[in-house]
Amino acid sequence: MADVSQASPAPEVDIEKSKDVTQEVTEFNDDLKSDFDSDHKQDGVKKVEAVTSVWTKKTLWIMFALLYLVSFVDMLTVSVEGNLTPYVTSAFYQHGLLATTSIVASILGGSSKLAIAKLIDIWGRVEGFLAMLLIMVLGLVMKAACKNVETYAAAQTFYWTGHLGLIYIIDVVIADMTTLRNRMLMLTLNGTPTIASTFAGPKIAELFYTQSTFRWGFGACCIILVGVAFPTAIVMLLNQRKAAKMGMLPEMPSGRTLLQSLKHYVVQFDGDIRHPSRHSRLLTLPPAFSLASSSGDKWRSGSIIAMIVIGILCLIAFYCWEKWGATIPFLPFHYLKDRTIIGSCLLYGIMFISIFAWDAYYSSYLQVVHNQSITHAGYILNSFSLTSAFISPFIGLIIRYTGNVKYTACAGIPFVVLGTALLIPFRQPSTHVGILVMCQLFNGIGTGIFATCGQLAVMAAVTHQEIAVATALWGMFGSIGAAVGLTIAGGLWTNVLPGALVRELPGGSKDLAATIYSSLVIQQEYPVGTEIRDAIIRAYADVQRKMVIAGCGFVPLLVVCILMWRNLNVKKLEEHRSQAKGTIW
Repeated sequence: MADVSQASPAPEVDIEKSKDVTQEVTEFNDDLKSDFDSDHKQDGVKKVEAVTSVWTKKTLWIMFALLYLVSFVDMLTVSVEGNLTPYVTSAFYQHGLLATTSIVASILGGSSKLAIAKLIDIWGRVEGFLAMLLIMVLGLVMKAACKNVETYAAAQTFYWTGHLGLIYIIDVVIADMTTLRNRMLMLTLNGTPTIASTFAGPKIAELFYTQSTFRWGFGACCIILVGVAFPTAIVMLLNQRKAAKMGMLPEMPSGRTLLQSLKHYVVQFDGDIRHPSRHSRLLTLPPAFSLASSSGDKWRSGSIIAMIVIGILCLIAFYCWEKWGATIPFLPFHYLKDRTIIGSCLLYGIMFISIFAWDAYYSSYLQVVHNQSITHAGYILNSFSLTSAFISPFIGLIIRYTGNVKYTACAGIPFVVLGTALLIPFRQPSTHVGILVMCQLFNGIGTGIFATCGQLAVMAAVTHQEIAVATALWGMFGSIGAAVGLTIAGGLWTNVLPGALVRELPGGSKDLAATIYSSLVIQQEYPVGTEIRDAIIRAYADVQRKMVIAGCGFVPLLVVCILMWRNLNVKKLEEHRSQAKGTIW
């Protein structure tokens, strides 16, 4: 499709440009008709449209401020939690399971967004917000009280599901409140709390570890989160009540019997029940390298082979069901084959595969190999997310004024290539930490551009009714990508590091390999410069270099994913959609 953002004074070109714009608008014509057909919309979507139509500009900005505060506390909690986790697993002498404890959480947390999307479309945004808060609180309480690594892994699953769900619902609410043109500006501004949490999180984590316990760290975060989230929910409920008094909400109750309601919700959740993320667990979890290594026959195990085969067959069955069998599909089928949506989702997933393949044990690497404290290791690690959060609002501004998404996304390619490829020669004990920070900054810029443009590309390709589901689909690919990356990292760590320790340790200390492998604390007990610490450092460097090479292998695929997109201009799309439906900001 031609670039509709380009202008020319020549009349002939203007005519062609008008044809291009008409073609672009026509492509979305059917979607727009369905978007403005109230019968097509589910009750949750009707409810949020009624709520946003009755609140004032003052209420709008109050909501932005409250959501920003919730995002700040959530990101601070993530930062504190991430810096404490290596010491939690080490407390149970299972440091090698650091990545494994997050694999299940990433898969289940990401796939849960699809059920959440249906829930908030059917029941409402505020109901979903409160549900995710409850799940997140449950996870943090379990973390604070855990007595073994298995309980901690379960707690991480609850916590991560609630965290991803909460951030996802906040994104959807902001999307409800903004026009397509301004959306990424507000979404990226809402992500800037990462700038503060980058510096505050590691220091807070270190203070809890040295002055108290990691348990109180999780407990304190839980209390603060509840304190800032409730006012946000109250404002949502008050405005929902205001819309109800004005008679703008869907009729309640529905008038259905219990049996009719059961049938109604089975049909409504039909597509989600069969969604591929449910079956992707069969592909990702059982054969995970870190888990498969504990199986007696490893990859020859019948259960692992069976799960891979069943997982592939279920994915094919889902695709066929969505096309020919679903009464109410998870997402209209023409979206599931839309190259912009497919390319954006693959970009987000592959991006996280590449990142987590070398990032999962990076904090431990910095503390052991470069002798960094928890705080300084956190600063280096979080400089990635800091840069991404800083650059994203500027990308949102560029898109706001140019309307172009695809070519803006292409600007991130050289940064990701440099940031990842340079890690191969620089992931060595002799490398200055400043160079490692430089690589983090490159990757932060590139992924910030990719994430901003990718999310908007998905939103631009669907109507308001499908925004929640499409965004959930996009986020699910990111979570599965993170799980695959963690699987690669965990597999390399559990299969390479023990052997490297045995190989590198001095002759009289080789029997200590298993004990050293089990705990980050024990690894740090050997002073820098001693023979055993130097052996640990060499073993770390060996496995970390393999992780980086694995991550680099996925980078070329990112370019292919971006080239799949249509060259949509969100300014032109917004102008057309605004003619049919009023917008807020």
